[in-house]
Amino acid sequence: MATTSIPDYPRNLTFEQVWAALMENREQLKETAREMRENAREAREMLEKEQKAREKEREMREKEREAREKAREKEREKDREEARERQKEIERQMKDTDTRLGKLGNRFGEMVEYMVMPCLVEKFRELGFVFTKAYPHANIKDEKNNIITEVDITLENGDKVMIVEVKSKPTTDDVTEHVERMKKIRRHADLHNDKRIFLGAFAGMIMSKSEKIFALKNGFYVVEPSGETFAITVPEGVYSPKEW
Repeated sequence: MATTSIPDYPRNLTFEQVWAALMENREQLKETAREMRENAREAREMLEKEQKAREKEREMREKEREAREKAREKEREKDREEARERQKEIERQMKDTDTRLGKLGNRFGEMVEYMVMPCLVEKFRELGFVFTKAYPHANIKDEKNNIITEVDITLENGDKVMIVEVKSKPTTDDVTEHVERMKKIRRHADLHNDKRIFLGAFAGMIMSKSEKIFALKNGFYVVEPSGETFAITVPEGVYSPKEW
């Protein structure tokens, strides 16, 4: 049968000595527990400090981001304001240009009346038209039949009449209006038993390619400045001169 050995404690210790040893060990345990709690507290404080530091850093980054965004927005607003100012300046220049073009248009009309119109007869002669009459500013006022229109230049011979509209800077609306003018003139001629053929022409000081094509498409001869004189473009190909 196995036996259990009992530690051999010193047998000469008194109770008071044993008790004192136990109390000392107890105090050591308390001190150890206190140190552990202190270490835990310091660890928590350090963790809190790190968290606060990270939070502060995040807040600083957020403030920096907001500052950058505000700066960018301020810069964008500055760009928008500059764009608005540029747009106002462009509109002002365009308005000024339109005013000048309007004045030039009046002068162009006078030039057509006193200088171009005689040459216009010669230019159309080169195209086979022999016009014996040429006069500016004709008005049709037939209020009874609601036919009211104005004609800038009229070129006539025995059987044909060329109606010329003059604009400084023609638009497609001007061309469409000239089409309606030709219809009114044809109707007025029919009411007066005028069997002559009416042709249309459009003279422009500044004419873009799109307006020129639109005029040709509607069957109009196109008159444009060319050097010291001017040139006449005949509607050809799919665009033939229209007769009213």
